[in-house]
Amino acid sequence: MDDKHIAVLVPCYNEAATIARVVRDFALHLPGASIVVLDNNSTDRTAELARQAGAVVRTVALQGKGNVVRRGFADIEADIYVLVDGDDTYDAAAAPVLVNRLRNEGMDMVVGARRDQQAAAYRPGHRIGNVLLTRCAGFLFGRSFQDMLSGYRVFSRRYVKSFSAHAHGFEIETELAVHALQLRMPVAEMETAYGVRPEGSQSKLNTWRDGWRILCTIAKLFKAERPLLFFSLGFAFSEALSVLLALPLLWTYLETGLVPRFPTAVLCVALALLGFLLLACGLVLDTVTRGRIEAKHLAYLAVSSAEKPA
Repeated sequence: MDDKHIAVLVPCYNEAATIARVVRDFALHLPGASIVVLDNNSTDRTAELARQAGAVVRTVALQGKGNVVRRGFADIEADIYVLVDGDDTYDAAAAPVLVNRLRNEGMDMVVGARRDQQAAAYRPGHRIGNVLLTRCAGFLFGRSFQDMLSGYRVFSRRYVKSFSAHAHGFEIETELAVHALQLRMPVAEMETAYGVRPEGSQSKLNTWRDGWRILCTIAKLFKAERPLLFFSLGFAFSEALSVLLALPLLWTYLETGLVPRFPTAVLCVALALLGFLLLACGLVLDTVTRGRIEAKHLAYLAVSSAEKPA
């Protein structure tokens, strides 16, 4: 396999215990590929050990994995990109298989779905959160992945250069998945071994804090990418509440000819108007979103794909 156009991007922060092994393993299994360690202000010897192992080290000042990935995608030039965390939990031996799947089948993204071999590798809270968030994204966007939050992915150049990242932290994986789903890119998943963190390496992921951020990201993307459905839900809720409050008033009016609870009547009218205002916003933003998606698709098509299916 010709690896001269492959770049392995390794976002990391304080991974001195594992980074040298990660660099050596990926250099072994993808000989000739550029190994680029994206150091996010580490305070230990991560950058030094990565250089000693043969990697190119680039420092990203803005803290957060999303900022690191955005910078790496902007600065690194390649035809195929391998994105992997620097904690030595992902199987480097699977990289050639993922790359070949992307190349031979003309894919834009192949996700290494985690298959944990040890119970301690994947904490129960993270497992449950991943399932819930993945199903939530699938409900909102029509289709999804089995492991939407995997940190092991392979991308085409077209994908990378058309991806406008907005996430700051670990919610970047959600944004990576939604970008592919939105543009209907050819994507695939392959199971890869997922191991326990080596001694001396600590997870930077907080189950509740980062899970909440990812959930908020899905909600924001839902509003941004499917505004008509998003605002239609608000329209339906406002109108249903308006009708529910108005029924007793209507019944009293039919019996007595009076409207004794005038403030409630005003509230019903306000809710009805709010519902139609939300619906109008949804219709306008849906048109804007369609134009934005078309622009993103044209940007995607404007990037030549040097890698052709075999």
